[in-house]
Amino acid sequence: MGWTKFQALIAVVLVFTGSLNTLSTKWADRMEAEGSDGKSRKFNHPFVQAVSMFIGEMLCFLAFKCLFFYYFRKHDGSHDEMKILKGNRSFNPFLLLPPAMCDMVATSVMYIGLTLTYASSFQMLRGAVIVFVGILTTIFLHRRLCLREWMGIFLVICGLALVGVSDLFAPSTVELTNIHVKSSNHSTGQIILGDLLIIGAQVIAATQMVLEEKFVSGLDIPALQAVGWEGIFGFSILGLLLIPFYFIYVPAPFSDNPRNVLEDALEAFVQMGNNPWLICAIIGTVLSIAFFNFAGVTVTKEISATTRMVLDSIRTLFIYIVSLSLGWQSFYWLQILGFILLVFGMGVYNNLFAGLGQRLPRWRNRDATHSDTDTLISHPADEPEPRPGVNA
Repeated sequence: MGWTKFQALIAVVLVFTGSLNTLSTKWADRMEAEGSDGKSRKFNHPFVQAVSMFIGEMLCFLAFKCLFFYYFRKHDGSHDEMKILKGNRSFNPFLLLPPAMCDMVATSVMYIGLTLTYASSFQMLRGAVIVFVGILTTIFLHRRLCLREWMGIFLVICGLALVGVSDLFAPSTVELTNIHVKSSNHSTGQIILGDLLIIGAQVIAATQMVLEEKFVSGLDIPALQAVGWEGIFGFSILGLLLIPFYFIYVPAPFSDNPRNVLEDALEAFVQMGNNPWLICAIIGTVLSIAFFNFAGVTVTKEISATTRMVLDSIRTLFIYIVSLSLGWQSFYWLQILGFILLVFGMGVYNNLFAGLGQRLPRWRNRDATHSDTDTLISHPADEPEPRPGVNA
């Protein structure tokens, strides 16, 4: 059965906003603006960008509440029938605090890594979460992975290795000087450090998913509401942490600001004031993450989690194509091969190809007890059910 117009629209929104989120964040990283000391510097403020992402997640909570009250006022029970609103809406929100803390740390570390490497690599390397989810669920949830899942993990590791190698041979070259984007060629050391930070952040992201599966999944919390609460926790705590970060001195390349501190939020606002395009990039991050989470929840509810994984792979390819078009990096065939292995590995892990062999004719030796129709029987496969969180 084909998709409805609404399902097709929400799929496009998922791919577009998910791509825009990564691209707008990287766009901000590449731009330069005059700081408080009168010098022009890159916008190296990963923690401020992480806070803006949590603002986007908080908007999901606002959207959830608006939808709930709109349908609740109809007094026809529709607020209990809508898939997005359906579930346990009365729960202790502090159950979501540990996953939110993991989300906060993982996002901040990934954004630091993004300042040091390429946008497409950032998106591809996030596929490493499958590896760590598989390992952590085996250790802490005592789940035995089947051969298919181990094979998927192996393919993902091979894809990650190729992406990492390609980063060392594909330096970024061109600029967008008309909007104050200067040369941002990354050194080999920066690329390696950035990639390692992104992969390391996936360990924390996988921990978040294991915590959600162990303590949250059985509560039947509406996904949009859960995302909203995690946004509230992340924004509140990381926003407060910006105060001590203002006084913590760190070496380069983690302190590209006049005071050489971990995060200078005031300097970020000064640079945004001197370069309005930075404000556009931050707004793009906020709005894109809000619509991306909404679209992701809707796709999972309306179609399937497997479809969301496929669309997320399309998003990665879209980011890569845009990065090449803008000259943010050069083409290198190893990265394409790594991307193919990553996508194939995720598909194998999530059982995306279940039943493929059964849908094809089975050529086998016929005997007297089997008719021609027996050899072509195809049994429909059940809808594959990916593990929670492996498509982030």
